[in-house]
Amino acid sequence: MTYAPALIGNAALPALHGGTLGALLESAAIFELLWRSETLVLPKTITLTIDYLRPAGARDTHARGIVTRHGKRVANVRVEAWQDDRASPVASAHAIFLVMPPEA
Repeated sequence: MTYAPALIGNAALPALHGGTLGALLESAAIFELLWRSETLVLPKTITLTIDYLRPAGARDTHARGIVTRHGKRVANVRVEAWQDDRASPVASAHAIFLVMPPEA
């Protein structure tokens, strides 16, 4: 996610708004799931649990998802977001999606 001043939630720090980080994490999870399943059907979010680990500064933020389980109807994805150092994430998430089975 490319930094923009409109993404700031706390101008005193300055730190990115939690909603923008949440949207980045959910989007990364969906894109990873779509990439791995090679489908065009958009999965439906069942749950999304976000852990905000440290303030995200006023700079670009990256995210990467890993599909931990892909069943016939449900898929689990873990996601991490970081800024300068991937080993020091600013937020992480666990998402569960309803996926449509492939048509016969």
